[in-house]
Amino acid sequence: MAKPYVVGIDIGGTNTVFGIVDARGVVIASSSIKTQKHSKIEDYIDELHTELSRLIEANDAVDKIHGIGIGAPNANYYSGSIEVNVNLPWPAPIPLAKLVSDKFGIPVTITNDANAAAIGEMTYGAARGIKDFIMITLGTGVGSGIVINGQMVYGHDGFAGELGHVCMKRHNGRLCGCGRTGCLEAYCSATGVARTAREFLEIRTEPSRLREIEIDSITSKDVYDAAIAGDKLAKDIFEFTGTILGEALADFTSFSAPEAFILFGGLAKSGELLMKPLRESFEKNVMSTWKGKVKILLSELKEADAAVLGASALGWEAK
Repeated sequence: MAKPYVVGIDIGGTNTVFGIVDARGVVIASSSIKTQKHSKIEDYIDELHTELSRLIEANDAVDKIHGIGIGAPNANYYSGSIEVNVNLPWPAPIPLAKLVSDKFGIPVTITNDANAAAIGEMTYGAARGIKDFIMITLGTGVGSGIVINGQMVYGHDGFAGELGHVCMKRHNGRLCGCGRTGCLEAYCSATGVARTAREFLEIRTEPSRLREIEIDSITSKDVYDAAIAGDKLAKDIFEFTGTILGEALADFTSFSAPEAFILFGGLAKSGELLMKPLRESFEKNVMSTWKGKVKILLSELKEADAAVLGASALGWEAK
């Protein structure tokens, strides 16, 4: 009898979420660990093995896992490794597929976390029936998964789709975790929003709820809470962020003419605080060929499901 389950693992810069998934795409059970807890990759793999094994045993899935699929930052589908490390605490290259496969005794396939989210969205979410779209993940960093004619774009080396590292401010831009300056990720990620807050608080003088928080401790959630409460400076931070993201999506449209952009991740849950300036900026900056034609949609899947389900789909391919 064929093994009925796969495991999907989404490794984010903050949390690692994993789930057991059946052939219909139902997440049977899921759990998580902190990505940044261990300074050594071996210790991280040990904790992942302990917690995932506990989940597998609790759901009567021992010896029933066909394969493991992993979505992780800068994970290369072809090599099975994380070859460039930006938001993770371990030195690259990391032969992740081999490490996990050796630990579990189960075949493993990996891809970029944003690609995994795109696969999940295309199969189960807002991108069902859409053959040309770009997934944008707005979390600790900014990731993207590009789908053209129903196929994920990997490029010749497995690294296609690093739109978070397209340069938005070529002169005097912020330093990005990748080592370059002015990247989209430095402005439109959750950490980018917090950086904008610190800059605004230093430059501007008006009262703000954000001034009640230690400046180096401000998070994007703090900015959201202040904006919802009517704080003008916080609202302006979202206006600034949405404007830059809209400009970026307008440029990306010229590349692949997507039917839609799907936004996923914590920052995407900011609603109209982000979406209104984003849409206005997009329509202002996109070429006339595509004005009014491109949809900007929010993920229809629960917070972790897109990446977990997308990664799990890779588990069926693992051999």
